[in-house]
Amino acid sequence: MVIHAYDESYLADAQNILGHAVDFAVMSLNLDPDVFGSAFAVSSVSKQFAAGNPRYVAGMSGCELARIVLSETHTTFIDAEDVMYLDKSPEYWVGWALALYQWHSSRPFMDILSTVPLSRLFLMYPVYHEMDIIHFVEEMDHLMKQANPATRLKTRRANCGFSQSELASCSGVALRQIQLFEQRQRDINNASAITLLKLSRALHCRMEDLIEL
Repeated sequence: MVIHAYDESYLADAQNILGHAVDFAVMSLNLDPDVFGSAFAVSSVSKQFAAGNPRYVAGMSGCELARIVLSETHTTFIDAEDVMYLDKSPEYWVGWALALYQWHSSRPFMDILSTVPLSRLFLMYPVYHEMDIIHFVEEMDHLMKQANPATRLKTRRANCGFSQSELASCSGVALRQIQLFEQRQRDINNASAITLLKLSRALHCRMEDLIEL
């Protein structure tokens, strides 16, 4: 089960802010979508937003958020008057849907946008914007899994430089159990809390970082 970084009561505001931020960056500042998407992904703003910092998900306008991203990442832009339209544009939908998917999946924005950049999200708009949003979420899950076939446990272990045996020794979780998790023959989402805790401590991450989405 995914543990969300912030309460669902903030979600509508978060979607609205990121929707307006993308719309403002692309339509008013005339930035290429992937220029803004890349800047947002590497900025501290995306990390604060994903963590549910109230200042970012509820305490500012989308125009303000876009300017902070661009200034922090030293992205050149010619400023324009704040504009937030009542009619929702494709640009707004892209930011709105991205915020929802990040909250739903708890993936870092960097991981999402490196796999499915803003330009690709724009291509999804004609198909998905009038559907129930769950269809968009399911397609995003499919795209993310296609691009990242390794389990989150295996990816995290490799990034830490551990072999399976070393992780078993360090965590106290049986080697065979780790192998079954990584081969998807056993669902890590059904593992006991103590098993997840042992693995997460050994890998210096959160328990939810090992959960498959």
